[in-house]
Amino acid sequence: MDAREAALRRAHDHALRWLASLSDRPVPARASVDEIVRALGAELPEGPSDPADVVDLLATACEPGLTAFPGGRFYGFVIGGTEPAALATDWLVSAWDQNCVMRAVSPAYTAAEDIAGAWLLRLLDLPGDSAVGFTTGATMANFTCLAAGRDAVLRSAGWDVARDGLAGGPPVRVIAGEDRHMSVDVALRYLGLGRPELVGADGQGRMEPEALRDLLADGRGGPTLVVLQAGDIHSGAFDFFTETIRAARGADAWVHVDGAFGLWAAASPRLAHLTEGCADADSWATDAHKTLNVPYDCGLAIVRDPLALRAAMGVSGDYLIQHEHGDPADKVPELSRRGRAFTVWAALRSLGRSGVADLVDQLCRHACAFAEGIAAIDGASVLNDVVFTQVCAEFGGDERTERVLARLLDDGTAWISGSTWHGRRIMRISVSNWSTTDGDVTRALDAIRRACADA
Repeated sequence: MDAREAALRRAHDHALRWLASLSDRPVPARASVDEIVRALGAELPEGPSDPADVVDLLATACEPGLTAFPGGRFYGFVIGGTEPAALATDWLVSAWDQNCVMRAVSPAYTAAEDIAGAWLLRLLDLPGDSAVGFTTGATMANFTCLAAGRDAVLRSAGWDVARDGLAGGPPVRVIAGEDRHMSVDVALRYLGLGRPELVGADGQGRMEPEALRDLLADGRGGPTLVVLQAGDIHSGAFDFFTETIRAARGADAWVHVDGAFGLWAAASPRLAHLTEGCADADSWATDAHKTLNVPYDCGLAIVRDPLALRAAMGVSGDYLIQHEHGDPADKVPELSRRGRAFTVWAALRSLGRSGVADLVDQLCRHACAFAEGIAAIDGASVLNDVVFTQVCAEFGGDERTERVLARLLDDGTAWISGSTWHGRRIMRISVSNWSTTDGDVTRALDAIRRACADA
């Protein structure tokens, strides 16, 4: 057995022990950063170490500082677990060690990306000739799509941003809902577009179509991007796509949909009505490591016009072996990167169309169970219409809600964190993990009841 095989076997054993612990271990980490640093050793060794021993040290030292994100009782953020086929495939991705840039260099990766992209478009009911790029996450998916949109609207105005940059060109107007996700603002900042103009939202966070129509009719005109969302981070609500996209089309705007977790509603026949009209947009961003439950990192940037995406993201170099039909590198910001499409292909191949729909439906069913359970607790109120995977609740005022949250985290049975929504401190539950069971939800609700009794 050579050093590589011994290290892999050791990693395999530690991984299985970690996964087996998820059903019973407390969800929060049990050790601090300083404690982990001491266990790992802060000094760089003077000489080599046995690879298997290094794996042992890392696994043993870090285990107390790990949060049980992959388990069924983490509801603090929109974080999925890892579906079995995708997890095993991710191990292969590291072993294969492909640089997934060009068709000619890694035809295996490109084939998986082509197939997975086509499957995604069919599942999400998006235009079949759209381009699909595999990014690090939703932030860079938003960045990639909005870069394509920025360049396209400037090109329509007679300005070549690739050649001339932004300075001196027509200003690009960006409009978004007041309840947009912060990743939209970050992407716009990276693109040199600044903060968006905000449109009012209703009580669930949905952009008001009439308010958008009024803002677009203010006479300013010019190159315009409109950003909508599929799945509000607090309520889970979806914008009114038919009305808002019709208004944006009247102003010749590029329409982008931030659908980090909510775009997957389109894969469920029971929930597809939430995304009605969404396919009429120009670009869409989502995360495969959220609702689809593939490993980090894996965002998806989808653009209706492949040429617009290639114009914004494409690269060239004398040493590159470029293909006439385009390469994976033409659709995302990075050159060197992991083979993300392998894991997406594995998840989709394992689940199939019906399995993806069942996964989405199961997450929503658990969210509804949380809402029903919390509503039955004295002094508790569910504040949102539970249409997807998000639940927001309060427990008789900001101070008591904070006490409930603190006691819940101390309990360790589940991780549910707080937020501020409409000026009120709330408990925000995000159900995102494929492995969450009815029993996990029951245990979490019992923990919430205990926290309420102690608060």
